[in-house]
Amino acid sequence: MIVERIRPVMLKVTIHAYELSALIAAARWVVEGAPGELPKEARDQLQQVLEKYDAEIRRLDSTPAAENLDVNA
Repeated sequence: MIVERIRPVMLKVTIHAYELSALIAAARWVVEGAPGELPKEARDQLQQVLEKYDAEIRRLDSTPAAENLDVNA
């Protein structure tokens, strides 16, 4: 995992697909009603992150593979 500070409140995170999968799975577990207490605001923010992630995955899946290649990877 590589974390870079782009601006004071913006980070660029480069992670392996398995690391991202673990984070997304944990977020889904929380949003879908994991036991324990979590402020509603935090749960709502996680829901927004998941919605954006799902939209980006759909976009990637609809884009030809050659266009998805990152020359910096």
